[in-house]
This record gives sequence, C-alpha cells and structure tokens, in this order.
Amino acid sequence: MSAGTTAPSAVASAPSPQPEPLVLRRDADGIATLTLNRPQQFNALSVALLAALQDELDRLKDDGDIRVVVLAGAGKAFSAGHDLKEMRENPDRHAIESLIDRCSRVMLSLIGLPQPVIARVHGIATAAGCQLVATCDLAVAVDTARFAVSGVNLGLFCSTPMVPLTRNLPRKQAMEMLLTGDFIDAATALHYGLVNRVVPADRLDATVGELASRIASKSPLAIALGKRLFYRQVEAGIEAAYAEAGKTMTCNMMAEDAQAGIDAFIAKQPMPTWTGR
Repeated sequence: MSAGTTAPSAVASAPSPQPEPLVLRRDADGIATLTLNRPQQFNALSVALLAALQDELDRLKDDGDIRVVVLAGAGKAFSAGHDLKEMRENPDRHAIESLIDRCSRVMLSLIGLPQPVIARVHGIATAAGCQLVATCDLAVAVDTARFAVSGVNLGLFCSTPMVPLTRNLPRKQAMEMLLTGDFIDAATALHYGLVNRVVPADRLDATVGELASRIASKSPLAIALGKRLFYRQVEAGIEAAYAEAGKTMTCNMMAEDAQAGIDAFIAKQPMPTWTGR
C-alpha cells in the first residue's frame, strides 16, 4: 500500500435496523389478530398504515384457515383517526381525495371479508378511529375507552366516519356526537350500540378471545353467507331484503355443513367438524 493511502476499515458498519411493520399479524386457532402499529402516533391512519392494513385484508379474504379477525391497536390507544399532520403536509386536492378513497376502501374491505371482524378497543378511538370501530362487525372495549367523532372541533365535519356511525347508533345520538365532537365513555358507547361488550382491562383479551373462539367454532360457510347477507339486506327495502334472505337461506340449506349439522341435531349427535362446503 502506497504512502498516504488510507486502509479500509476492518469493521463493517452495522446494518440499519429494519422498522417494525405498520400492521402486525398473529394467527392462532383460526383467529388472525391485526394490530395497528404506530403507538407513538396513537395509531393515526397514515397513508402507509392504511396501505399495510389493506394488504393484510386482501390476504385474509382468501385465507380459508382464518375464521375470525381481531383488529387491535398498539400502545396507549386504539386509533386517533387520520394523521392530520401528514394531511397538512400534502394539502393537494388529489392527495386528500386519494387518502379518503384509500380509507373508504379499507372500511369496505372490512365489511367484505368473509370472516367476522372484532374491534379490540382501548384508550381512545376518535374520528376515523371511531369509524373503524363502527365498521367492524363486533367490538369489545375496555371500560376506560373513550370514543368521539371530533373533527367538528377543528372545523372539519367527520363526514366519512358518519357513514358507519349512523348505521350503528340511533340518529339523535349519532347526530349529537357529530355536531358536538364530544367524547363518550365506554358505558355510553355500549348503551348507544357502538360496542358489544365493556370489560375491565384485565378481562379485555380474554373476552375478545372467548367471543372470537365461539364464532370460529361455527361453520365458516354459514358465517360468510350470513355476514354478506347482513350488510346487503340492511341497506335494502323490506321486500328486497326478504328476497335476498331467501336466496341465501336456500344456498345455505344446500351446503354440506348445513345438511350434516341438521342431521346431527335430529339424531341428537354432536355437531360435525365443519368443512366449509
């Protein structure tokens, strides 16, 4: 080596640590738990987080091993809604429209999943975070959880969160939340119909697990058919609802699971192992 030439370092620089996924997934006993993973930002729904959540929902749609999905949040909160800082950094109309469209697609994908989705709620669920709770099929909340559609406090009416909120709550209660932006506590959320269960913190995971396991024990075909019909008929007039329900009931009755289950009931035998056919 000639004079003045610097010798290469004998120690390679350590690789940069990989960031944690924005959505964590854990599968166990037919139940997939998706955890929003931006705890320092109270799981605010950034573009990247929505994209990661959409990817997981797209994978779950065709996953026959998963019977129930649980949606949770890491850290101190379920979700504080949209990432307002990110939205203000890119105030272009196209960017805002793209973000809202992406969020709406996530909400519709939750409804469109063949598996029921249970929201596991702690801390706060505000604006689009409250929208997530209202969109999930079921919700279990810790007794200290709080809910709000608080955009109106910032001059931004919670228009898209209003869509599932008004399909869960009585009109007067939904309108009061939207017009005031005030928080409601978990007991009030239960009374209004926003959540199914309210439990102490030390019972949250057990209660979610028990509910998920009970659903996971049912025929996945019957559950998928029933969930799909639930949302189609609830938006239809009464005659159209009965027509849709009749078609679904007939299809379900022709399935192997239903025939085997009815035969077992008549014969006073244990329910069969569900095949999903």
